[in-house]
Amino acid sequence: MGQRQARHSRGSGPAALRKILDFDGLDAALAAAVTALREHGAAEAYAALRGQVPGLGPAFFTEFLYFTGIAVPPARGPRPLILDRVLSRRLRQLAAAVGRESGHDVDGSVAAWVWSDGNWSPHRYRVYLAFIHAAAKQLAAEDSWPSGAAPDLLECALFTTT
Repeated sequence: MGQRQARHSRGSGPAALRKILDFDGLDAALAAAVTALREHGAAEAYAALRGQVPGLGPAFFTEFLYFTGIAVPPARGPRPLILDRVLSRRLRQLAAAVGRESGHDVDGSVAAWVWSDGNWSPHRYRVYLAFIHAAAKQLAAEDSWPSGAAPDLLECALFTTT
């Protein structure tokens, strides 16, 4: 099955978009997330959107939060970033490798539990943001990353790495 067909079978095609756009509470849910971002931060905005709009899952609403965070910086904490299945799987691979090397998660079961394919809690989103922001800062400090590069560059690098 091609990538385009796979996406449609997971519910991210035109029918899913229509379901999202037809939801009567969409404007209110998005407005509540913007308010939460502005007043409390990215993880709280994530919590405000999670499960509020039928068909709107974390992969799409974290995109909304990412672009909203450019226009409306969060009150505190890190700027929102996109979290989707591709990034979760990449983090699972990294966590599993560290677990094997350290002997703390030899079979990768903890990494698989922590970085599941979806339904991430606001806490998990907060962990993700903290990790990506700290890793980007550490990379920049070690001269192995462009000086002053934003964390979204690391997010993009993880997303596009094969």
